[in-house]
Amino acid sequence: MNRELSRVSLLLVCMFVALFGSSSIIQWAQADALRDDPRNSRTILASFAAERGAILVDGVPVAQSVESGDQYEWQRQYPQGALYAPVTGYYSLDQGNSGIEGAMNDELTGQASSQFFQQVEQLITGQDPSGSSVELTIDPVAQQAATDALAGVSGATGAAVAIDPATGDILALTTTPTYDPNVFASHDTQSVIAAYQQMIADPTQPLQNRAIGGDLYFPGSVFKLVVTAAAIESGDYTPDSTFGNPAELNLTGTSTPIYNSTRQECRGGEGDQVSLTNALIYSCNIPFAELGEQLGEDAIAEQAAAFGYGQALQIPQSVTASTYPEDMEPSELQLSSFGQYDVRVTPLQVAMTTAAIANDGELMQPQLVDEVIDTESLDVIAEPAPQSMGQAVSESTAQTMQDLMVQGVEQGLASNAAIPGVTVGGKTGTAENDESGDRPFNLWFTGFAEGADGQQVAVAVVVVPEQNIAADTSNEVAAPIGRAIIEAVLNS
Repeated sequence: MNRELSRVSLLLVCMFVALFGSSSIIQWAQADALRDDPRNSRTILASFAAERGAILVDGVPVAQSVESGDQYEWQRQYPQGALYAPVTGYYSLDQGNSGIEGAMNDELTGQASSQFFQQVEQLITGQDPSGSSVELTIDPVAQQAATDALAGVSGATGAAVAIDPATGDILALTTTPTYDPNVFASHDTQSVIAAYQQMIADPTQPLQNRAIGGDLYFPGSVFKLVVTAAAIESGDYTPDSTFGNPAELNLTGTSTPIYNSTRQECRGGEGDQVSLTNALIYSCNIPFAELGEQLGEDAIAEQAAAFGYGQALQIPQSVTASTYPEDMEPSELQLSSFGQYDVRVTPLQVAMTTAAIANDGELMQPQLVDEVIDTESLDVIAEPAPQSMGQAVSESTAQTMQDLMVQGVEQGLASNAAIPGVTVGGKTGTAENDESGDRPFNLWFTGFAEGADGQQVAVAVVVVPEQNIAADTSNEVAAPIGRAIIEAVLNS
């Protein structure tokens, strides 16, 4: 009898331990997964029961919550629609969230650790729960200018970014085509799902944020800035260093020829030689193929890394890391030295490179958030400080690069970025895509300028047209977009 009682007691203890263990796992280990499960209707209802904080640009809401009049109590609203979609992203009942809505979700819902005292106060006073507002670094004039200028190129896809080189503040970030996030804010489940599926099926991919991710771009000749910086940093080259200047060159170890964009010798050459200065400002491929092979893969890779290549950033949205290839054959190294082969970048990375050059060589962490503000008290809860990512190049190299880029606007192939009375430095680029189809080229411009009041800006623009283009179209299409953004920042 005692033996049977002991067995029953042991069984009860085991059952209790199992029950305790499983409930602990559910309450702790699986709590986040269960809370975020899209089938959890209670969590969905709770998330819409609290007033979500606004996303602000210059104090004006670009995303806000309004009373819905239905069971979800609050509905997200985007007053300027597509203009800020690449930044705000969307907050949806059925399709989750993206952009700042996703990256700053804890702050916007009032659940961030920095909002602990706000949570306690709401609990004690019985206030309805609400999130904090997030003020962005975006300059509204620059954002409008970038969006309008990109949209002005019919049928093209692309992106544009503007950065304050001294702080890393992102002043404009846009992509084309874009979308209206109000579509996803609807509480009509079927319409939201239908809109989402339609956009996913759209070959132009309007939901893809081309400025910071998606299918990365071949940079073409804007990558020559990285190679030039590596050369000058090595101490073995100056702007007056010379290279062979043929009209055609076979890639090392192959019978495959490469050409300059003009199919002629590089402009500004003397005899059979051309200087690094002229090779850069006239964007000649052959001298850079020669320079890249002389420098070697390691030197270029080290310089690319110093500019931020290989780093997956949080701005606070996730940024796809730009890449420089490894273990290349000499012919591949030559191609990579003018931004082809398998060099892949985001427009943000290209803007970061130019921003570091403009900032005397120091690379600042890009940032979209200026402040997190308590909705009730209007106190600033969090204020991200500028953060250095290191010295990408020396001050002397940066100054040399600035001078070369200014010559590129004043004398070279970036002339359409010129602004009367303003010193502008720039570089254009045309990259060949390795994909068959209707979009064979990426047209690039990147540049910097400083206004009379000391306001600095660095920009990067990429445009991918539908049809074939002439050799100088980057200066005709991309450079004016960059100029419009620069003017908007300096005049705002």
